[in-house]
Order: sequence, then structure tokens, then C-alpha cells
Amino acid sequence: MMTAMRVLMAVAGLVLALGGPRMPKGGGVLDGFVIGHVPREVGPSTSDFESEPEDGVRFTSRVSERETADGGHSVDLMVIVVRADSLATLGDLRDFMSAYHERDPASWTKVQVGARPGLKDAGRVFWLVEPGVAISIMIDIARFGAGELMAVAESVRRQ
Repeated sequence: MMTAMRVLMAVAGLVLALGGPRMPKGGGVLDGFVIGHVPREVGPSTSDFESEPEDGVRFTSRVSERETADGGHSVDLMVIVVRADSLATLGDLRDFMSAYHERDPASWTKVQVGARPGLKDAGRVFWLVEPGVAISIMIDIARFGAGELMAVAESVRRQ
């Protein structure tokens, strides 16, 4: 009996050490924010970008993608830190994101991300961290589902 227990403990330790198939992984630090959870199946190619899609608005993005069967690439996950003095309220952020994504402002659904109110659709969630700073997360909803979108969002915290 004692030998069987040792074998089970050794196997459990090995699974934990190797990171079982559903074990979450972190996404590192992006512009002062820790991405605490990234689905394990997210593609291995990760790149960071900085851009100014509009005067006075700065994006710092982390994009994780995978190679597709046809030799192309597909984005699995994108985390963006949005900084702009013009984003004082969630309404300001909603209006900006709606214009940026060419969407009707009423098309977003209200959601809570931790203690913060946010807005989402099937594959994207965004919220105001504080006036002037927001987070936007996009996930390939067909591969990962809405639960993973919110798990990534809930894991983001200041460094």
C-alpha cells in the first residue's frame, strides 16, 4: 500500500512539474500589468507592439498566435493596454472602442471584471482600470470560449 501511495505521489508531482494539459500559464508583464492567465493551448508565437491608432491614444499590445495548416497565422489572444487622457469614464471608452471597431455603442454587453464594470461581446472584453488607462482583451472564441476570455481578464492586475 505504501509503495502504491509513493507511485501516485510521484506521478502527481510529475504531472504538476510538466504542466498538465489544462494547467494555466501566465502571460508576463505588459506596460505595467501582469497577465496572470493565458490558456495553455494559445499559440507559441508572441509579439509585443506599440501603436497610436488615434492622436493622444496609445496601445501597447501583446499578440499570441499560432501557425495554421495552410502556413498562415491566426491570432489566439490579444491583450492591449490603452492609455489616453480622453478616456475618463467607461462611456468614453465604449465610444472610443465602438468607433475603433466600427460597432454600434449599444452592441456591447455590460460585465464585471473583478470590481470594475466593463463591456464585452463574444470574443472581446474591455474595462477602465482608472481614468486614462484601460485594458482590452480579444480571444479566438471558437477555440477557447467565453470562460477563457473572462479568466484572462480576471487575471490581469497591476505589476
